[in-house]
Parts: sequence; structure tokens; C-alpha cells
Amino acid sequence: MRGPRIEFAVGAFLLLALASVLVLALASTNRNWGFGSNSYELKARFTAIGALRPNAPVKIAGVAVGKVADIQVDPVKYDSVVTLAIDNKYKDLPGDTSAGIFTNGLLGESYIGLSPGGDPEPLKPGDEIFMTQPAVDLIQLVGKYMFSGGGKPAAEDNPSTESPAPTEEPSP
Repeated sequence: MRGPRIEFAVGAFLLLALASVLVLALASTNRNWGFGSNSYELKARFTAIGALRPNAPVKIAGVAVGKVADIQVDPVKYDSVVTLAIDNKYKDLPGDTSAGIFTNGLLGESYIGLSPGGDPEPLKPGDEIFMTQPAVDLIQLVGKYMFSGGGKPAAEDNPSTESPAPTEEPSP
């Protein structure tokens, strides 16, 4: 009668594995279950977003306070309009908060960094952050440096533009 014991053990193992997967899924989604929302939305316009993707973190002083909810292109101005989902704990962000797109490390993930200002009037849900800084394209910067002569002034590269060395006149 080993059959029922083995079947029970396999069934228990499968239930334990399923419970583990469920716990992992809940932990990775912050236990929101898709119902309701513990965040509010702000918008920000950028001329360039680089490698920014939806669900990228939004940080203040290095601490995650939200995520990128959506990225769209404005059909009139052709700017990127980024929708930020900010945690309700940070609902009193000053009205003059600025946003920039940064990268963790040299080639890490992109994120949006917020710098709160000093305006006593807070941003309201749906407001737009007007002071923004676009992403820096490192490949473009390296290309400009490489093909611009390494930062030397043009006069140093062209010997024909140099003035002749002063000659000494004989003293009487």
C-alpha cells in the first residue's frame, strides 16, 4: 500500500510549490491585486527619454516614491509625455518640483529623479511638472568628443594659423 502515500506526498509537494509561486507573485506586485490604487498621477514632458520604459522607478533623493505608468508622444508638439504614478504618501510634492531622467551607473536602468522645490502650493493629481531635464545620450556625447579633436582649440590643430615666434632684436 505504498501508492496512496506517494500520491499524497506528491500532492502535498505540488500544493506547497503552488503556494510558493503565489507568495512570490504577490511580493513582486506589491500586493495591490489590481484593485484600487495607492497612488496618484502626475505628468512630465521630455524632449528625449533615452531608454526610459514603463514601470521604471521614480525616485526622490535615491528613494523610490513611484513608477512610470505610461509613455506617450504628444501629436502636436512631438514631445514625450510621461505619466508618473506617485505613492499617496508623497502627495504634498511642491508645485515647483523638477524632474530629470537619469541612469543607475554607466549603463544601468533609467529612472526619473524628482527634486522638490520650495513652493508652498502642492502638485495636485493630474498636474504637470514643467521643469524637466531630458535624458543624456552617452553614445552621442562620446561621438562628439571623439570627432571634435578631443577638446583642443582649433588653433592648436592647425599650424598655419600660429603666429611666428618673436625675434630678439640686438641690443646696442
